[in-house]
Amino acid sequence: MKQAQALVEPQVKAPDSFMVRAFYAFSALAVLSIGISIAGKWFGQSIALAGHTEDRTIHEIVIGNNVLTVPANAIRFERARRDGIAERLDLYLRWPAMTGYSAATRDDFNHVGAEKKILFLSFESQMMSRDMSGRFDPIYSALIAQPGTPGQGGVTLYDFTEKSGYVNEVLAVAERNGEAPFVARCLSGENAAQSLAPCERDILVGDNLSLSYRFPKELLPGWRALDAAVRATAADFLKTGH
Repeated sequence: MKQAQALVEPQVKAPDSFMVRAFYAFSALAVLSIGISIAGKWFGQSIALAGHTEDRTIHEIVIGNNVLTVPANAIRFERARRDGIAERLDLYLRWPAMTGYSAATRDDFNHVGAEKKILFLSFESQMMSRDMSGRFDPIYSALIAQPGTPGQGGVTLYDFTEKSGYVNEVLAVAERNGEAPFVARCLSGENAAQSLAPCERDILVGDNLSLSYRFPKELLPGWRALDAAVRATAADFLKTGH
């Protein structure tokens, strides 16, 4: 009887383990490189924009009985660039065009250079019965030191008294025919030099809505054009509650 021969399976040589590990390592590096490239482009763009956006999509924001329609590039904070109800809306606009951020105006919004051109506007429900002009006679007039210092554009600057509570501030007042004076509070001294918009004024707009706007002190002599532009822009944004 012939001895049965055992069947022998052909043996496949196992791949070199080092080569396998090297292959996977290079593959991982390639994927990581692509990911870094994509993330780098996205992150680099984010750094360049620094929170700004060129998006001009119109958002409808409701504050009380008021509806404001505002382009995204004029809304200061990213989280507020959406439709819906809000307690407050903060905007920033380039003077004198009163427009939001764009690539062409990047330096102004990033505060590059000595000239300051950005206005900061805040809409919120009215908390006081009178705006800043209306508060001059009953409140501010008793808190300032006389006489004031005449300035450009018919503006008089008054120091606040020590007991007023307004430290390192001055009151800017300009008379207007037939209505309450233009009134704004401005930082003084070193505080003013370090601030992008050291002057502030509030007005009443819409339906029980208060609009505060901050502006560079250099614009104070042109207060008539400034106040008119802010009011006109607010009227354009407000679609109800006029």
